Amino acid sequence: MFSKTKIETSMKDICAKIQEADAIVIGAGAGLSTAAGYEYAGFNKYFSDFEEKYGIHDMYSGGFYPYDTLEEYWAWWSRHIYYNRYVDHLDLYQKLFQLVKDKDYFVLTTNVDHCFQKANFDKQRLFYTQGDYGLFQCSSPCHQETYDNEELIKKMIEQQKDMKIPTSLIPYCPHCGKPMTMNLRCDDTFVEDEGWHQAYFRYQDFIRRHQDLKIVYLELGVGQNTPGIIKYPFFRFVEKNKNATYICINKDTYCPQSMEKRAYCISEDIKNV
Repeated sequence: MFSKTKIETSMKDICAKIQEADAIVIGAGAGLSTAAGYEYAGFNKYFSDFEEKYGIHDMYSGGFYPYDTLEEYWAWWSRHIYYNRYVDHLDLYQKLFQLVKDKDYFVLTTNVDHCFQKANFDKQRLFYTQGDYGLFQCSSPCHQETYDNEELIKKMIEQQKDMKIPTSLIPYCPHCGKPMTMNLRCDDTFVEDEGWHQAYFRYQDFIRRHQDLKIVYLELGVGQNTPGIIKYPFFRFVEKNKNATYICINKDTYCPQSMEKRAYCISEDIKNV
């Protein structure tokens, strides 16, 4: 049974739990970046021409639109990537880093905007499960490698006109020649490269080494799109370990009734908290 009753607590209690913890696992969803200032669902001035031509009203659905040409497809995606990956809104992430920097921590996130690393979190303590806006992969994919895209994306931004990039900037796979795409988990073509697998094993090892210790599972902005990645595993970890504490900050929070006494559910804006 789940409880959606707001669990009243004080920031003093939460700070004490964090300070006393042997380790902290941060589970971060899109709500954290939204609170930091990114606009995944909200449309903004950078896409008004696509909105006018195609009737697209949000950034998410625009990523699935069947554009007529690769020149137009990459005009859209270069803006999408640039404003969500290479334009920074890091104040909230930096405050979070200050909270945990002296603790034994690990970050599990479904976000693909790379904010943790840009805010000075240790790269070896991060697991981006769903990909990275900063990486390309083969659309087939014919091989399990990814490629940094910053230089090319910035050229696309600088050189696009009339909602199209120059044909010469279209990225193609260096192995099979098919068009490249983003390294985002949208379907079964998602590439889990060597870096992804190394991060996965580091996360599993961290959980194994701390599973019986005094550990805080800090969940931030995790919604209902993929609860099986962060939310439900955190529930299981806390239920199995009587020394564990679950802290959730989100607009809508809940937890199993069986762990209410070791849970702090705060239904407020993350930035304000």
